[in-house]
Amino acid sequence: MSTSPNFLNPEFPTDMDAIQKRIALIDPRKYASSRNYIDGAVSYLSPYISRGVISTKQVYQSLLERGFTTSNAEKFIQELAWRDYWQQVWIHKGNAIDTDLKHPQPTVENKEIPKVIADGTTGIIAIDKAIKQLYNTGYMHNHLRMYVASMACNVANSHWKIPAQWMYYHLLDADWASNALSWQWVAGANSNKKYYANQENINRYCHTEQMNTFLDVAYEDFEHLPIPEALLETTIPSLETLLPPSDTINVNTELPTLIYNYYNVDPKWRKEEEANRILLCEPSHYKKFPVSAKNIDFLLELAKNIKGIQVYVGEFKELKTQYNLKHCYYKEHPTNTHYLGVEEPRDWMFAVKGYYPSFFSFWKKCKIEIKNQTKP
Repeated sequence: MSTSPNFLNPEFPTDMDAIQKRIALIDPRKYASSRNYIDGAVSYLSPYISRGVISTKQVYQSLLERGFTTSNAEKFIQELAWRDYWQQVWIHKGNAIDTDLKHPQPTVENKEIPKVIADGTTGIIAIDKAIKQLYNTGYMHNHLRMYVASMACNVANSHWKIPAQWMYYHLLDADWASNALSWQWVAGANSNKKYYANQENINRYCHTEQMNTFLDVAYEDFEHLPIPEALLETTIPSLETLLPPSDTINVNTELPTLIYNYYNVDPKWRKEEEANRILLCEPSHYKKFPVSAKNIDFLLELAKNIKGIQVYVGEFKELKTQYNLKHCYYKEHPTNTHYLGVEEPRDWMFAVKGYYPSFFSFWKKCKIEIKNQTKP
């Protein structure tokens, strides 16, 4: 399997050698100049970062080891920092990110999703191809995600929540912080203005030449544009998670137990220790954050990189009681605050922590840290 993905049909290998080779192929300069284009030099690493297989810090350190610096790789490093920033917002705002964070979303007329978006039949060629690709591969280019969100929230006037859940359900890189807060940013609930994309913009970055669509309008006309007829019919998609059967768990109660989950299948975590290793699939988690069968299969394949891991489907409390677990270890994450045991920190890029109202106030602190690290 090639480690250089084809943008038309990107593949996501699950063996660590292929993932490491993909990290080594990053070209931050090409990324900076082409990342907004559908065929740009993006890394295709986000599914592995989201599942905790690799960390933003690992990718950052790899760039430094190859001789890159913030002066010649800043845009790529900045994009890595965005992921940590969204996670910091989630940590400090908790369930508040499930609702309009900074402002009520303006001009909401429904709390569903336009049916043509869910069906991939909007009539906008680039968007329909991207939705088909999402269903087939679990991937959608970041610019296309913004286009879809703009269409749903700012043209069809749908509230962001249901469409964001729909996209999260299908994305291999499903990360509720990045997804929910980005949708809110587009919709004006987590920003000071709404983001719009017209047909000219879409044509430019997706190499299409479509004209005379409902998006073929000037930007100043969007605020007063009536909802196009194609977007009037809305629906609530069925989003349910099909969890795998539990393994027959074998536990040595004298050993520590490492708890893995949807946001942590890190094969390097305490790798040399003798321990019980359990991938916990909590039905309550997947009821709140449903994902597709493709995502569960991807998770299970990634978990195979962890020697001796066992799959348990049930709640943490049930697992701990049923197997009399005394020494549980887990990585910090907003979705597992109910776990009991020893919480360990994640591998953050920088020491900058806490809530910052904007990414650029967060990034300013990160740059100070970078500057201090590079002082002779």
